[in-house]
Amino acid sequence: MEVSRMAYWYNVDTNSVEQGDETNSKSYLLGPYATEAEARNALDTAHAKSEKWDEEDREFEGDN
Repeated sequence: MEVSRMAYWYNVDTNSVEQGDETNSKSYLLGPYATEAEARNALDTAHAKSEKWDEEDREFEGDN
């Protein structure tokens, strides 16, 4: 996937939104996101996805 120069990223080290070429080390970033608002909500999005995947794993393993 080619990342647009205008992509937004959430930096988990600094708890801030970064944009395009202004980003620090990619190891601290979540994204890319299309909008600043999406990037700002990155931790909530990641948490919700993790919860969903955990539930799917429990269902797959029969632990439901």
